[in-house]
Amino acid sequence: MSGDNSQNDSQIDSNFRANDSHKHKKDKEHRHKEHKKDKDREKSKHNNSEHKDPSEKKHKDKHKDGEKHREKDGEKHREKDGEKHREKDGEKHREKDGEKHREKDGEKHKDGEKHRDKDGEKRKDGEKHKEKHREKDKEKRKEERLKSSGDSAKVKKENGFSSPHHIKDEPEDDGYTLSPKEQNKALKRSRDDEDSDYKPKKIKTEDVKKAKKRKQEEVPDVKPKKTKGKDKGQVVEGKKKKVKKEEEEKWKWWEEERHTDGVKWKFLEHKGPVFAPPYEPLPENVKFYYDGKTVKLSPKAEEVATFFAKMLDHEYTTKDIFRKNFFKDWKKEMTADERNLITGLSKCDFTEMSSYFKAQSEARKQMTKEEKLKIKLENERLVAEYGFCVMDNHKERIANFRIEPPGLFRGRGNHPKMGKLKRRIRPEDIIINCSKDSKVPTPPSGHKWKEIRHDNKVTWLVSWTENIQGSIKYIMLNPSSRIKGEKDWQKYETARRLKKCVEKIRNTYREDWKSKEMKARQRSVALYFIDKLALRAGNEKEEGETADTVGCCSLRVEHIKLYPEMDGQEYVVEFDFPGKDSIRYYNKVPVEKRVFKNLQLFMENKQPEDDLFDRLNTTILNKHLQDLMDGLTAKVFRTYNASITLQQQLNELTNPDDNVPAKILSYNRANRAVAILCNHQRAPPKTFEKSMLNLQTKIDAKKDQLADARRELKSAKADAKVKRDEKTKKLVESKKKAVQRIEEQLMKLEVQATDREENKQIALGTSKLNYLDPRISVAW
Repeated sequence: MSGDNSQNDSQIDSNFRANDSHKHKKDKEHRHKEHKKDKDREKSKHNNSEHKDPSEKKHKDKHKDGEKHREKDGEKHREKDGEKHREKDGEKHREKDGEKHREKDGEKHKDGEKHRDKDGEKRKDGEKHKEKHREKDKEKRKEERLKSSGDSAKVKKENGFSSPHHIKDEPEDDGYTLSPKEQNKALKRSRDDEDSDYKPKKIKTEDVKKAKKRKQEEVPDVKPKKTKGKDKGQVVEGKKKKVKKEEEEKWKWWEEERHTDGVKWKFLEHKGPVFAPPYEPLPENVKFYYDGKTVKLSPKAEEVATFFAKMLDHEYTTKDIFRKNFFKDWKKEMTADERNLITGLSKCDFTEMSSYFKAQSEARKQMTKEEKLKIKLENERLVAEYGFCVMDNHKERIANFRIEPPGLFRGRGNHPKMGKLKRRIRPEDIIINCSKDSKVPTPPSGHKWKEIRHDNKVTWLVSWTENIQGSIKYIMLNPSSRIKGEKDWQKYETARRLKKCVEKIRNTYREDWKSKEMKARQRSVALYFIDKLALRAGNEKEEGETADTVGCCSLRVEHIKLYPEMDGQEYVVEFDFPGKDSIRYYNKVPVEKRVFKNLQLFMENKQPEDDLFDRLNTTILNKHLQDLMDGLTAKVFRTYNASITLQQQLNELTNPDDNVPAKILSYNRANRAVAILCNHQRAPPKTFEKSMLNLQTKIDAKKDQLADARRELKSAKADAKVKRDEKTKKLVESKKKAVQRIEEQLMKLEVQATDREENKQIALGTSKLNYLDPRISVAW
């Protein structure tokens, strides 16, 4: 018995020594040890079968095999019942058998205990994967072994013959505690390792690599997980700061307090305007002929001649007023000899000049990608340098920073000054506006500015006076800027205030239709037209200086016709007059009986050229409107009616179930209703017919494609009825999807054609930019 016991103990000792050497080489070699122990247990199973009984009596009689029994019994429980049984049985056997082995085989078991203590600590460190102070642990364990036998017994009683998974309950020497998540991870890994096949070389390589990695990363008193979390937090915080910075770059001016006393800005800095390029003389081979003879023109005269040559094919050059004004201004640019020679425009031949400019135009269209890219990059450079300004520490876009090049004035409609020369604007004509503490723009070399101002109560950056009508031209900020945004916001807010009292105002002007005062009657009828038809108020103009355009207050008797009955409607008024930009306003509208009677009264004993509202002008009308509501003008009615019309049309036309193209069509139709109300018309584009023809060709091709797809679908359905297999079913589904896709494409093209046709003579952009409250579109 003692021989067997001695043999078994020596075998255990050798096993411990072998495993202990592995533990000193690597960190997590408990799997290797477990595998060897499993083999030993299998060998000793048959020799020690009597130890299967866990009673206290048998353990007392055969204490020499206690260690094997504990390990075998513990292994059984681990395999059958998992962690729970392992902990329970391990604890039982430690309590019952531990003391007996220590009393009888003190020296042997003390040596075994040393190995077990070492192994227990090593397994604990392997599971935690966070061992940092191994040398310190060794010293502590040596001190514990040198303690008195009583103290040693106490330690043994506390630790027992600990299993690898029970050691995790011991306090750690370095004070580092695994989180529950990491403990579960360690447990799960150990259980998986018990079931897996042992591969010594692979495990050794992995463990050595990990041990080296831990040595490199070893930092005293630092918890890796927490450090990682901190670093991560810092990165996230950095990202948040970056996003916040980007958001701050958007100027939320509407959240700031507005400047008082008419101040528009406190700081303004810009680079000034970009001037038109200098004139490049014509090549020697391009000739100008007068009365069949070649004439070499002076540079100034030649430049003005090129303006006429570029417009040679335009209808403007056929108009007498245009030709007369051009020739008059051209002669001013000629030398004395040229004026004596060239006495009439009819003898001038600009054909070669015109051909030269047409060839240049064609050459620009045929430019290579590289040439186009070069021009594009140059334009982008100019925009970056001159297209932005700094206003109150914010970067703002400038609407148009280029000075208009010289040319011939065209005007709109039959303008009396068409054909006159628009002179080249020079730095000496320019007034610069910027803040006192800003860097003043540098004028071109050899030039100076006309004036430098520091007026923070105006919104323009640059101004000059053009020579045709003596009007002042400006360089302003982009419509998306704070200045324009504030102005628009105030405009739409005034229109919203009008909505609250519009019915009261309407009742007031209805009452004035019966007024005994003619001035009040005319004012109330004009206000009715401005409200109902969104007519412009109309301003007085100097005769001969501008085109003959009119508004509501400047209507003449010749501009309206009255019909007591027309097309089944009573009291119809026909309007026909040139509106803003000489665009014709033509409309037939039924009006209320009192309005009709008043119009008849206003037209009595008047000539066609006499004013309809002879006792009214825009100043009188707007003064009356100010009394009705603060800030109210005739223009506010136009803005209000445009926005309310859009709102009503969107509600009527929009179907929530429509697809995106159909919804866009609905929006454009609502916008079109506003444009018609405001008389925003345009001439059909020159390429309209060609583009419509191309679009119709696409529609026809798409219809043919749809017909083919439907035939293929019909054929596929027929095959599916006969074959009834999965392949033909899938084919039918794919054909159905193809038909649906082509139908959607066809509908999109048809919607596009309808939209384009309806917008042929309607300008949607003007009302969208100037009359429609953007909040309506956003809400829609």
